[in-house]
Amino acid sequence: MIPVQGYAGQTVAVLGLGRTGRAAAVALRAGGAVPVVWDDSVPAREAAEQDGFDLRDLTKAQAFEDVAALIVSPGIPHLYPAPHPVIATAIDAGVPVDNDIGLFFRSFATQDWDSFDTTPRVIAVTGSNGKSTTAALIHHILVENGRPAQLAGNIGRGVLDIDPAHDGEVVVLELSSYQTDLARALTPDVAVFTNLSPDHLDRHAGLGGYFAAKRRLFAEGGPDRAVIGVDEVEGRYLVNQLTENAEDDRVIRVSSGQKLTRGWSVFARKGFLSEFRKDRQIGSIDLRDIKGLPGAHNHQNACAAYATCRTLGLGPKGIEAAMRSYPGLPHRSQVVAEKDGVVFVNDSKATNVDSAAKALQAFPKIRWICGGLQKDGGLDGLVPHLGHVVKAYVIGREAEGFARQLTGTEAEVCTTMDVAVAKAVAEAKRGEVVLLAPAAASFDQYDNFEKRGEDFVDRVTDATT
Repeated sequence: MIPVQGYAGQTVAVLGLGRTGRAAAVALRAGGAVPVVWDDSVPAREAAEQDGFDLRDLTKAQAFEDVAALIVSPGIPHLYPAPHPVIATAIDAGVPVDNDIGLFFRSFATQDWDSFDTTPRVIAVTGSNGKSTTAALIHHILVENGRPAQLAGNIGRGVLDIDPAHDGEVVVLELSSYQTDLARALTPDVAVFTNLSPDHLDRHAGLGGYFAAKRRLFAEGGPDRAVIGVDEVEGRYLVNQLTENAEDDRVIRVSSGQKLTRGWSVFARKGFLSEFRKDRQIGSIDLRDIKGLPGAHNHQNACAAYATCRTLGLGPKGIEAAMRSYPGLPHRSQVVAEKDGVVFVNDSKATNVDSAAKALQAFPKIRWICGGLQKDGGLDGLVPHLGHVVKAYVIGREAEGFARQLTGTEAEVCTTMDVAVAKAVAEAKRGEVVLLAPAAASFDQYDNFEKRGEDFVDRVTDATT
């Protein structure tokens, strides 16, 4: 645990008592603060009270008279589409609003670091797609090369749940826009931006607000190094904002598909990763046979992870060896079975159009299981990428409407996962891939994308064993 610094003897309010809020309350108490907690859910409040936390109804007008700060869980809106009433009250009372990420960055460094030979470092990864894989791959490469490391944030442990740093350790954080948007302290040593595509638009009042939330990691934090994907205009703009000139190697440009030779750059083309610095190639990896990183989108993730690890002094050969042992993440291009020449891939994390489009580009012949709770913007962005789809099997409560948008593609309305998997298994031929890449949220039928992916895996296992 990371005890929170700076609030000893002060009352700090915590709104939201899920995993993040509970961890924040524990860390605040460990640092000498007096946490008072609240949640809109009665069971959550009762559980916190049983654990010895003081409840305070933060909806009351006088609740913030003695409060030094309000700590908010990431799922609670603080600005758009409208602030939660408790947050609005805190703002009106002049109480600073923060989250667990802000607490982490103000508390991670301690006086113990003065005795370390090598100062611990923090890597923070954000972006729309691939940030989980990129963060996990960085962590894997570090561990495989003998570097002590912890993985936290949106993946692994909560940021305040990790162990205090020791000599030379690297902490790798995956951060969502919800987390970067509100944190009052953002000071990573290396910041990574994978890419940007429309997502969470209601929470950020549009694409500009969404990008602004991501950009805070770089503009507010001032990292020593930045690794930035430049396949979208937002990444190129961010590079321009952070560099003094084209040769400024504080920023490493990353691409999947473009050849980059100016400054310090890492790119992948036709399955080969290349590193250029000072106008010459200094590293190369053949990514095509690395099973844990299939497709161009994972090659972009590999480039970002490679570049990050190079900033930490790791050599190309050590990075490549670690990549070859990377097992991949559950629900992200995860190969779950193979039978009679048919491969079954679980990419349940492909919850938006852009991530699903990338999954569709990774395999030549696809039996595609898709559908769920559609996000804003429709499916037009998928149409150019349907050429590899032999047939779509559509699930979800809106399956018929979803299927109608798949222009020019054979689509069968299945509604449920069991029907979709059974149909795909029966019709798939050698050399084809049965791919779950929903291009939609899971909440119409499942609690989360993990439950959806687990259902797919269970159905596939039953059908192939």
